[in-house]
Amino acid sequence: MTQPRARLEHDFLGEKSVPAGAYWGVHTARALENFTASGTPVSVHPTLVAGLGSVKLAAVRANHELGLIDRRRAEAIEQACQDVMAGLLDDQFVVDVLQGGAGTSTNMNANEVIANRALELLGLPAGSYEEVHPLDHVNRSQSTNDVYPTALRLGLLAALDGLSASVHILAEACEAKSRQFWSVPKVGRTQLQDAVPMTVGQEFAAWAATLVEEQARIVDSRGLLREINLGATAIGTGITAVPEYRESVCRHLREVTGLPMVGASNLVEATSDTGVFVQLSGVLKRTAVKVSKICNDLRLLSSGPQAGFGELRLPPRQAGSSIMPGKVNPVIPEMVNQVAFSVIGNDVTVTMAAEAGQLQLNAFEPVIAHNLLQGISWMTAAFRTLAELCIDGIEVNLEHLETSTARSVGIVTALTPSLGYTAAADIAKAALAGEGMVRELVLATGLVDAQQLDALLHPERLAGLPVSEPPSAAG
Repeated sequence: MTQPRARLEHDFLGEKSVPAGAYWGVHTARALENFTASGTPVSVHPTLVAGLGSVKLAAVRANHELGLIDRRRAEAIEQACQDVMAGLLDDQFVVDVLQGGAGTSTNMNANEVIANRALELLGLPAGSYEEVHPLDHVNRSQSTNDVYPTALRLGLLAALDGLSASVHILAEACEAKSRQFWSVPKVGRTQLQDAVPMTVGQEFAAWAATLVEEQARIVDSRGLLREINLGATAIGTGITAVPEYRESVCRHLREVTGLPMVGASNLVEATSDTGVFVQLSGVLKRTAVKVSKICNDLRLLSSGPQAGFGELRLPPRQAGSSIMPGKVNPVIPEMVNQVAFSVIGNDVTVTMAAEAGQLQLNAFEPVIAHNLLQGISWMTAAFRTLAELCIDGIEVNLEHLETSTARSVGIVTALTPSLGYTAAADIAKAALAGEGMVRELVLATGLVDAQQLDALLHPERLAGLPVSEPPSAAG
């Protein structure tokens, strides 16, 4: 017998055809017609989908505990929620990430998928909603307005684990290079002009330290994400939920996720407030800006190889030109730069979406969710790539660095306490005019002897290094 290709479902707007094999239903079908702007389904953010499964699982356990859903239905819904959490039904989360309704279509999508999977587990056909209803059972005691932001917080917490690990890997890669090149001399620069001596190791150690700072800021941002408005339902008054539900569902959510989630003290405020997302977006932007700056430095320091700075050699990853033979570009830092530009732009979007919320709800949480989760995903992948395909393989142009450091006028700065600023400036001017090397010009003044000068110009002293071992940054 030929299987039907579609089934009919209905809502208060009328009937709608749904593919027979789909776990989603009529509400999702309408969303697929109405929201087509990005062409990107919610399933692109698996941590958000898993977060929805976690919220629904906690809800059904609370509802069963409070006698609102019978055991038979509850057990089937529980298993369906666990399937969602495990990613087994990701392909059924098909609504567009950009949608009106403050995430209602995403919540409806979850309700329908879980209901129809539960029906399947009970041996019943899809759409048999008199047995397991997407709204009466799966969505019992809930509203999009507390489900969606709670699921988003869970999704962000899970995604931040990956980002934090990626930043740590990048910091460790920089620290490894700082140890490898700890005593390799170079000239530091300010305003792109020669400044004073330092070492390549110090430069990498500074990058490692700034990345460790960013990892700490990412960890700090997790605290506010653990505060949820679950139990608030529509606007924070808890309408349609029994008084005991809020405490029960929060307790079950902690058990389901293993995270110390806490209910907000003022549910009306928590339902309308998106400040935590603005703060997190700022943390992501700050991290992106810092890593992008490192990439800018890498591109400058590796520029050339003949007519540029030429201090570092980045590992060649692919041919750099369709017309210039032998050209190799810093493609990995350039890719990471572009990820950073996107995250910085996302911050503007998140800021405007948060500001545009009105009264008791922010209708624009879907674009906030998409931009935050996309930014975290891109940064996580990009930073790991930067560590593994670029930083790990960097080499130094040792001969060039030693020559440029020896010729640098910047070492005169170290002599100002002994010679005085005016005499040191005269020596620098003479050296720049090609009248001799700094060492020769200093000895000619008779102000210091050769032994004193050697001590003053010792490479470690010039770099401000009291010891030969670098400090640990990423530990």
